[in-house]
Amino acid sequence: MTDTQTTLTGHKAEDEAPAAHDLHEYAGGYIKAHDGVLPVWLLFVYFGLFTWACYYIVTYWGGVGPGRIG
Repeated sequence: MTDTQTTLTGHKAEDEAPAAHDLHEYAGGYIKAHDGVLPVWLLFVYFGLFTWACYYIVTYWGGVGPGRIG
Protein backbone atom coordinates (compact mmCIF):
# COMPACT_ATOMS: atom_id res chain seq x y z
CA MET A 1 0.00 0.00 0.00
CA THR A 2 1.31 3.51 0.72
CA ASP A 3 3.60 4.76 3.43
CA THR A 4 1.64 7.00 5.80
CA GLN A 5 4.70 8.36 7.58
CA THR A 6 4.44 12.14 7.97
CA THR A 7 7.63 12.94 9.88
CA LEU A 8 10.97 11.34 10.49
CA THR A 9 10.82 9.59 13.87
CA GLY A 10 12.52 6.82 15.79
CA HIS A 11 15.75 5.20 14.62
CA LYS A 12 15.46 6.70 11.16
CA ALA A 13 15.47 10.23 12.64
CA GLU A 14 18.45 9.42 14.85
CA ASP A 15 20.45 8.21 11.84
CA GLU A 16 19.74 11.36 9.82
CA ALA A 17 21.65 14.65 10.18
CA PRO A 18 20.23 17.20 12.65
CA ALA A 19 19.21 19.46 9.76
CA ALA A 20 16.90 16.74 8.43
CA HIS A 21 14.62 16.91 11.47
CA ASP A 22 12.63 19.71 9.87
CA LEU A 23 11.68 17.43 6.96
CA HIS A 24 8.06 16.29 6.67
CA GLU A 25 7.04 13.68 4.13
CA TYR A 26 3.53 13.22 2.77
CA ALA A 27 1.96 10.85 0.21
CA GLY A 28 4.51 8.15 0.85
CA GLY A 29 7.50 10.41 0.24
CA TYR A 30 6.28 12.00 -2.99
CA ILE A 31 5.77 15.36 -1.26
CA LYS A 32 8.47 16.73 1.04
CA ALA A 33 8.09 19.90 3.09
CA HIS A 34 10.81 21.67 5.05
CA ASP A 35 10.33 23.97 8.02
CA GLY A 36 12.25 27.12 7.28
CA VAL A 37 12.31 30.88 7.18
CA LEU A 38 10.80 33.29 4.69
CA PRO A 39 13.46 34.83 2.42
CA VAL A 40 14.01 38.57 2.89
CA TRP A 41 13.57 39.29 -0.81
CA LEU A 42 10.10 37.75 -0.68
CA LEU A 43 9.14 40.10 2.16
CA PHE A 44 10.17 43.02 -0.07
CA VAL A 45 7.99 41.64 -2.87
CA TYR A 46 5.01 41.38 -0.49
CA PHE A 47 5.58 44.92 0.74
CA GLY A 48 5.88 46.23 -2.83
CA LEU A 49 2.67 44.53 -3.94
CA PHE A 50 0.82 45.85 -0.90
CA THR A 51 2.10 49.39 -1.58
CA TRP A 52 1.10 49.16 -5.25
CA ALA A 53 -2.38 47.88 -4.30
CA CYS A 54 -2.90 50.81 -1.90
CA TYR A 55 -1.78 53.29 -4.55
CA TYR A 56 -4.06 51.70 -7.15
CA ILE A 57 -7.08 51.77 -4.84
CA VAL A 58 -6.55 55.44 -3.94
CA THR A 59 -5.85 56.53 -7.52
CA TYR A 60 -8.38 54.57 -9.55
CA TRP A 61 -11.23 53.72 -7.13
CA GLY A 62 -14.60 55.21 -8.06
CA GLY A 63 -14.96 57.99 -10.56
CA VAL A 64 -16.96 57.94 -13.73
CA GLY A 65 -17.63 54.41 -14.92
CA PRO A 66 -18.95 53.08 -18.23
CA GLY A 67 -22.35 54.51 -19.16
CA ARG A 68 -22.28 57.27 -16.56
CA ILE A 69 -22.37 60.93 -17.38
CA GLY A 70 -20.00 62.87 -15.16
